Amino acid sequence: MTEPAPNPPPPTKTAKPAGVIRSSIIFAALTLISRFMGLARDLVITARLGASQTLAADAYYTALAFPNLFRRIFAEGAFAAAFVPAYSRKLTADGEAEADRFAADAQATVAAATVAVTILAQLAMPWLMYAINPGFVDEPAKFKLAVILTQITMPYLPCMAIAALYSGVLNAHGRFIVSGLYPTVLNVVMLAVVLPQKDPERAAYAASIGVVIAGVGQAALCWWGARRTGARIAFSRLRLTPEIKALVRVAIPAVIANSATQINIFISGVLASQVDGARVWMNVADRLYQLPMSLVGVAIGVALLPRLSQALQAEDHDGAQGAMDQALVFALALSLPAAAALMAMPVYLIDALFTRGAFLPVDAQATGGLLFHYGWGVPAFVLLRVLQPAFFARQDTRTPMRISLISVGVNIAFGVGLYFVIGVQAIAAATSLAAWISVAQMWTALRRRDIYRPEGRVWSKMARTLAASVALGAALATAAAFRPALEAPLAGLRLAGLGAKEVVVLAVCVAGAAAYPLLLFAFGGVTPAEARAALRRRKVAAAPAADPGLS
Repeated sequence: MTEPAPNPPPPTKTAKPAGVIRSSIIFAALTLISRFMGLARDLVITARLGASQTLAADAYYTALAFPNLFRRIFAEGAFAAAFVPAYSRKLTADGEAEADRFAADAQATVAAATVAVTILAQLAMPWLMYAINPGFVDEPAKFKLAVILTQITMPYLPCMAIAALYSGVLNAHGRFIVSGLYPTVLNVVMLAVVLPQKDPERAAYAASIGVVIAGVGQAALCWWGARRTGARIAFSRLRLTPEIKALVRVAIPAVIANSATQINIFISGVLASQVDGARVWMNVADRLYQLPMSLVGVAIGVALLPRLSQALQAEDHDGAQGAMDQALVFALALSLPAAAALMAMPVYLIDALFTRGAFLPVDAQATGGLLFHYGWGVPAFVLLRVLQPAFFARQDTRTPMRISLISVGVNIAFGVGLYFVIGVQAIAAATSLAAWISVAQMWTALRRRDIYRPEGRVWSKMARTLAASVALGAALATAAAFRPALEAPLAGLRLAGLGAKEVVVLAVCVAGAAAYPLLLFAFGGVTPAEARAALRRRKVAAAPAADPGLS
């Protein structure tokens, strides 16, 4: 008698990702909420702490910048570049249980590494501060406060490492809401702890403690979101399995590849420490130029990497080409007008939004100069986020690493050289130049290896988008030139706590945002039909099983 056939194994659970643009828009919309909350946070903090007139401001922004440097290099950039493709393949090929086991081992590894970095940094902070901010040495009170506040904020790093892991799990499942929303927790907590403070130094301490509280909340929110998808990632002991060793081998070059912009910003901070208030000016400029970078570059990168990984696993080369074309057009359609706006009215934006309390007009003028030079680098910062996944999805982290090292060298050479010519503005100019050189190198490498070549229609759309952005920039520059005339009819106005300058600059921004789609359609950068198609859900067949190994 024959034995009954065993029950067939359950089908592998795979996510059906949305199209790159649709996923990016979901992520970007949630990021926009977070960025506006972040703007509100910075408005409150700069009003409480000031810039060039108080020692608490520079000390606090140092405390915020140092753990953020490690977060962006290790916890988010490099870890996502290595972990998301590997986890996506595990999920597709071996199912949820094996993917969860792999994620648990990765969680133990990244937690151990970031806790070790945190403890070492806290112990060594008095000596590290000499390298981070040599300009503080002549001001013992500022130096001591910067050391203490940075020691307080460092535990934010392991919290964000755990949040980044669970965010990667969510993205691999095609879920972008929680991973797009969790940065808002930081802004809410910071506003809650800083608003009651009146003294600048007390506000700096409250804000630093709030960073750690928010980090715990962000990690908890992402863990909850991953549980909602069905992922069951246990807290396990550290095990350096062959898969984790392979993950680390991929992650190390990715650390360097993703660190270029952040190291450049760090080097800029060292130069900025020589000038009172310059760290605050950089942070305020960073708030505005990072907005398009987060809304567009990060959103596309988050959506594009799992899509490319799955397309390559399925040997769907047309799908990979289409995803890259779509991401490139979308990235430039949103980053070029942002660059035009930042270059057309940098001082106007800063003065209208931030000049209040202890943040003075002289601070707005200096910050506007930085913002202008960051502005022409915005498309490059965004393009790096689009081009890097083409390498990472193929588990090639060495090429971006080599390009990043060159970028750092360029930034140091031009930053130091120009610093003695144009002063603090050299910081932003060198960073933008280094980013454009990196884009040129990545583009050349992709073409030489025949990995990606945009089609003729893509080049045409990029040119048309550039023309529409130039037209927008001209209109905004005209509005900035006639600022007094625009504000005069509203002199003395107070609307929901906003004065004439705030109301007018917001109206100009809204008018520009409303006019740009019309300009884009008029020049043919994007057609209405293409915009509608991009928003539709794209159904992708599950990829066939493949070797889940990293090498």
